[in-house]
Amino acid sequence: MPLKRYEIKSYAKGTVHKNSHIYFSKDKHYYSVPYNHIGKRIKIIYSDSLVEIFHKLERLAAHPRERKKYAYTTIKEHMPSHHRFISEWSSEKFIAWAGHIGENCKEYIIKILDKKQHPEQSYKSCLGVLHLTKKVGNVRLDNACKRAMDYGAYNYNIIERILKNGWDALDENIEQEIDMPNHGNIRGGHYYK
Repeated sequence: MPLKRYEIKSYAKGTVHKNSHIYFSKDKHYYSVPYNHIGKRIKIIYSDSLVEIFHKLERLAAHPRERKKYAYTTIKEHMPSHHRFISEWSSEKFIAWAGHIGENCKEYIIKILDKKQHPEQSYKSCLGVLHLTKKVGNVRLDNACKRAMDYGAYNYNIIERILKNGWDALDENIEQEIDMPNHGNIRGGHYYK
C-alpha cells in the first residue's frame, strides 16, 4: 500500500505579478515564484495539500497549500529584494509618491511596507491606496490616512471605507457641549446610587 493516499489534481492559469507572487483565486491566496519569471503566464497544478507552479514544462515552485484568504506564502529566495534587482515598483517609489500627497499618507505607506516580511507583498496595497487620490484628491486621502493610523489599521480596505463614509472629514478636536434640557423625567447620577 502507498504511504500517502491518492490526491486528485486540478489545474488553473495565472500570471506572475510584479511582487513576484501568483494569485490562486480558488483560495484567494498568494504564492511566491522566482522573481525572474515576473510577467510570465503560468499553469497551476494543485491538490488538497500542494500547489505547484509551472511555466511551459518547467516547475518554478511548489508550496504546501494554504487556505488563508489574502495571505502570502513566500520563499525568501524568490523575492527580488534579496538580489540587486530593480523593478518599476519599489518601496522608495511608493514613499516618494505618498510624500507628494501629504505627511500622513507618507507615514501610512511606510507602515504598510513595514507590516510585511517582504516589501514586495505590500506593493499592491500601496498602489491601491495611492490611486485613491484620483477619486478624492490629496487632502481627503491624507486625512483618511491619519484617521486609519488612529485606528491602527494598515490596509487598502480601511482607507476605502473611511473615504466612502466620509470619516476623513470628521473633526474629533472639536468638543461639543451638549446642553441637557431640564426635564422632570431626566435622572442624574445620584438617582442610581
